Amino acid sequence: MVLVTTNKLKQILCLAYVDVVTPGEIDGCREEVVGLLPDLKPGFSLLVDLSQLTTMGIDCVEAIGRNMETADHAGVGTVVRVIPDPNKDIGMNILSVFHYRKHPRIVTCDNMADGVKALLA
Repeated sequence: MVLVTTNKLKQILCLAYVDVVTPGEIDGCREEVVGLLPDLKPGFSLLVDLSQLTTMGIDCVEAIGRNMETADHAGVGTVVRVIPDPNKDIGMNILSVFHYRKHPRIVTCDNMADGVKALLA
């Protein structure tokens, strides 16, 4: 499952990957993201939380890339990833090179507390 939320006041879009995540779920959340993007201004922050992720297969790479491109087109300024288990990172840094053409600031953290600090930095 992918949970999508925003904090309009702080201009943060949050994507939380929970339990077992499939390409269809990632593609499905893009509709939610697109619906929330008008509330965010260029330069907004994206928080990607993998702390509750159990499994996400390599077959999710294309869908994640499409979501990155959606955020990039909307003007994401900072991407903060919370990835406590490096084994669950399916190549986010490599994907970023190809899908974030505007080169947002990217920070990867081990826990949510550090992730929030990075968002506020």
